[in-house]
Amino acid sequence: MFSRGFASDNNSGVHPNILKAINQVNDGHTIAYGDDPITQKAIERFKQIFGDDIEVYFVFIGSAANVLGLKALTQPHNAIICTETAHINVDECGAPERFTGCKLLTVPSTDGKLTIDGIKKHMHGFGFQHHSQPKVISISQVSELGTVYTIDEIRAIADFAHAHSMFLHMDGARLANAAVALNKGFREFTRDAGVDVLSFGGTKNGMMYGEAVVFFNKDLANDFMYTRKQGLQLASKMRYISAQFLAYLEDGQWDATAKHSNSMAKLLAERVSKIEGVEITQPVQANAVFAIIPAELIPKLQQEYFFYVWDEDRSEVRWMTSWDTTEEDIDRFCELLEKLMKTVK
Repeated sequence: MFSRGFASDNNSGVHPNILKAINQVNDGHTIAYGDDPITQKAIERFKQIFGDDIEVYFVFIGSAANVLGLKALTQPHNAIICTETAHINVDECGAPERFTGCKLLTVPSTDGKLTIDGIKKHMHGFGFQHHSQPKVISISQVSELGTVYTIDEIRAIADFAHAHSMFLHMDGARLANAAVALNKGFREFTRDAGVDVLSFGGTKNGMMYGEAVVFFNKDLANDFMYTRKQGLQLASKMRYISAQFLAYLEDGQWDATAKHSNSMAKLLAERVSKIEGVEITQPVQANAVFAIIPAELIPKLQQEYFFYVWDEDRSEVRWMTSWDTTEEDIDRFCELLEKLMKTVK
């Protein structure tokens, strides 16, 4: 019905195992609002991964996971430090500012990642009543430029944050892709590296919908049940989110889909890099390929394989691969790109 493109892993369909899991809990009645046994089982699965002393709250979408998680860490007079390209800064329609009341302090980044040197420019005005008080550092793993923080990089930022009585928040919309890239378990580069609150995403890796807000310090989750309700994210039929997470986390489902999308990105980068006139602009570490191509070719390519322009001034585009991307998709895309490239004068 719909052709596959390279615009976003949000555009892909739902993995058959996820649909099967939803259907399996679609029988009979059970208690609503998360008091059902499926949700409790899903929470226990998270605890098996991250430790018993955590709190987990399921929500519908990633933006809500980010915004409500940040709200739990802040007061309206606080500030949140992130990169200029961060999803919370660029793609959430001002929701973090509106619902937390906090100021976002942004840092330029050529690779999508924060560094301590970049963070330091905002580390002033503490105790000065005229300045927003920095309270949270937020990083995206995978970053918006497709790059992956190492465990050492995350730990260094976490240590810096904690030394200044601040928190580290991680936007993990593509957490599985990062785990595959690092060849590590989820806990090793989140809780064990010093992350305080995690937005755990699944939608971009084969789930229909649903994200989790994970608190590694249970005290930070005080009153979060009310925050989630006021944030319009308390699902009445929560078992349909929980069942997805169970299927996603059991039997290596997340690993298989993320490995595939990451490998497809590497294959795409390998193929397009051989085409004269294409310049790869970022390391291909997860499931994103950033490239500069002639501007006049973009609309023609988009007619067949839709994707987004990342930087119009540089004619830089973003190609995302998904759990259902095929080698045939890549072959046909590259054939078209190579054909169009020959028309450039």
